[in-house]
Amino acid sequence: MNRGGEIRDLALAACAVILLFVAGCASPPRGVTPVQTFEAERYLGRWYEIARLDHGFERNLTHVTATYESLPDGGIEVINRGYDSKEGEWQEIRGKARAAGEPGTGSLEVSFFPPFAGGYHVIALDRNAYQWAVVSGPTRNFLWILSRTPTMDRSLKDRLFEVARVNGFAVDELIEVPQEDPPPGRPD
Repeated sequence: MNRGGEIRDLALAACAVILLFVAGCASPPRGVTPVQTFEAERYLGRWYEIARLDHGFERNLTHVTATYESLPDGGIEVINRGYDSKEGEWQEIRGKARAAGEPGTGSLEVSFFPPFAGGYHVIALDRNAYQWAVVSGPTRNFLWILSRTPTMDRSLKDRLFEVARVNGFAVDELIEVPQEDPPPGRPD
């Protein structure tokens, strides 16, 4: 085989590995099941981050919200905002989401940096009023407990922490996200 053919084959193999990795990022962690009969239109609106497993892209953020708005193409715009307590300023990132998996399954593919997308999986949900949710990322390193209100009753929070524990998440590493007394200048 000539040198050009070897390079081309190596490049194709690298692309295949990247595509497999990206595709794998859209699936829930093994053994974690997204909710069924999920209604995306009821999920739209603002959610407050009550607790999360901390990670680099949200480090030092307090008063975090996620807002979901429908797009004309059927997708969903995702607007994440939070206050960087270290820098003393509000941060915002926008992305797009679309349904993933079978219709009615609480899974989305969310992209903040196209063409790369990650899995967003609602694994527990207030099915009556859509007032709280437990959300997993593509691995057990990502977990969020969300609420329509800035605070959550301790007994409900404890129940949702238990949902996370039963699903194999490191509940002892969850950080509770301050939501009360937001710093000035909060973008709406």
